[in-house]
Amino acid sequence: MLSRIRSQQGLAAVGATLLGYAVMVLSGVLGLVVPFAVAAVVAFAGELALAGRHTPTAELLDKAGLGETFRRLVRDLSVVLLVVVSARPGVAGTIAVLLLPAALWTVAVATNAVTKVIDGRVDPPAYTRNIDLGALRRVPVPPAWARWLAGLNMPLLNVLLVPAAVAAAALDQVAPVVVTGLVTLAVGLVTAAVLALTALRGRGSQPGVLPAVHDWLARERPEVALYFAGPAKDVYQANMWLAPVEATGRRAVVLLRAADAFEQLADTRLPVICVPAGVDFMNLDLSSLRVALYAANVGANIHLLREPGVKHVFVGHGDSDKQASVNPYSKVYDEVWVAGPAGRERYARADVGVLDRDIVEVGRPQLAGVHTFGSGAADHRFTVLYAPTWEGWLDDDPYHTSLVLMGERIVSGLLAAGDVRVIYKPHPLTGSRSAKARAVHERIVGRIKAAGGDIDPSSLDGTAHLVVTGRTPGLFDCFNVTDLLVSDVSSVVSDFVQSERPYVVANPAGLSEDEFRRQFPTARAAYLLSADCGELAKILDVTRSGDDPMTGARRELKEYLLGPAGSNPMDRFRDEVGRLCG
Repeated sequence: MLSRIRSQQGLAAVGATLLGYAVMVLSGVLGLVVPFAVAAVVAFAGELALAGRHTPTAELLDKAGLGETFRRLVRDLSVVLLVVVSARPGVAGTIAVLLLPAALWTVAVATNAVTKVIDGRVDPPAYTRNIDLGALRRVPVPPAWARWLAGLNMPLLNVLLVPAAVAAAALDQVAPVVVTGLVTLAVGLVTAAVLALTALRGRGSQPGVLPAVHDWLARERPEVALYFAGPAKDVYQANMWLAPVEATGRRAVVLLRAADAFEQLADTRLPVICVPAGVDFMNLDLSSLRVALYAANVGANIHLLREPGVKHVFVGHGDSDKQASVNPYSKVYDEVWVAGPAGRERYARADVGVLDRDIVEVGRPQLAGVHTFGSGAADHRFTVLYAPTWEGWLDDDPYHTSLVLMGERIVSGLLAAGDVRVIYKPHPLTGSRSAKARAVHERIVGRIKAAGGDIDPSSLDGTAHLVVTGRTPGLFDCFNVTDLLVSDVSSVVSDFVQSERPYVVANPAGLSEDEFRRQFPTARAAYLLSADCGELAKILDVTRSGDDPMTGARRELKEYLLGPAGSNPMDRFRDEVGRLCG
């Protein structure tokens, strides 16, 4: 409902803006001062609304060719028409009224070109963390006000011509427009001068970041790389491998390809290099690498896959029964590392061309910190973690996540259960593709908040309900205070089995119990929850009583999903990295 209202308000803002400009032009042609002034107020109010709460609607206007630049040109045209028709300024005045707005637009285009030159020098071709690159030359940058005003923001100054045009038409004198136009042009010329001086000062001062990165690679000669080419919204996929790679004790480096992912990468002591441009990345000397670990299947992986002498290994970002866990893209790697026998069998069933001899079981080294016992805190309440997966890439799969069909019933049932603490931690991509999923998520957050819950707390301590959507507290931290997990077919379930505590898997498609467990082996030791959530109260009663009939099945499933009991997955991971480095 809220999203529909906002959409309607956005359309109203568009209508008011376009109607206002249309009336301004017509009033200018007819020399009507009052309608022009009223229309200008309406148009500017619409612009403020589009720039504020309705930016998605404004983006649609851009795609339709009615963006800000077009609208500003229409505004300036209406000013010229009103003054020429109403004030009758004569030949000299008419030329001045025409040339002054045009001159500011000319300056705007020129400053746009200058800022591109400056940005090309300022924006480094590479970003680094935990790496000493020595003293690099600093590139001069313009003042923030000049940088903001440059380019196609500059015609914003011409908005002052609108009241000046009304005054000129009312007084039958062109002077208000000429004076205002000269002032705005002077501001534009000062801005242009500042930018030009900055550009001249920065001539020949390239940052030198890439040469310094080349020197570091030649000096340190890393042998293991964790490679991630995805955007910031997916950087959690790389974050989960930072600690295991660091714990190998090898000379390792994290290689990223997106500046926003570099900014969002979790804290690490590993050296980090981000090189966005493909050509720049492929020119890096990576001859010392022996192992490259890939956390995601991304097209830009090709820029490292082409490197000879490197063993390319897909480690993924979690084992699950979802189709994405057996992507045919995996054929490009030398080896595919999975947690346990379940991962090996999953590839065999999928028959996507990944050979059994290329699959290596290494366990899940990230799970070392997941406890196999409950919280011992004195104030501990029975805690249920609801961690649904996201809506996925396929528009025709309504059962990919329980959130849309079941989420509100699950959370409402948990909140109504009495003396149950609810932690809601959705997938980081929830709502990124589906407006329905985003709306349900917002309603769930509202329900938990209304029940006294905290939103994005810094800690899991206490007894209050929680909504956890940020990077911290992490998913595994949530595991350690959880008595019962409710989730979907996803790697969250596989990882939670490490704790040996009870878990529920949603069955929104209504498959029979036998068929569901056959299709999704990670649910073999799960309690199943149908779309109407009718089993939820009984599941809570059984798991809270401590008389849990699934305990033995979970221990057996743990070895199937995560590898032999008693083996240390970090040791296995370290040994396999060492094998390939050797």
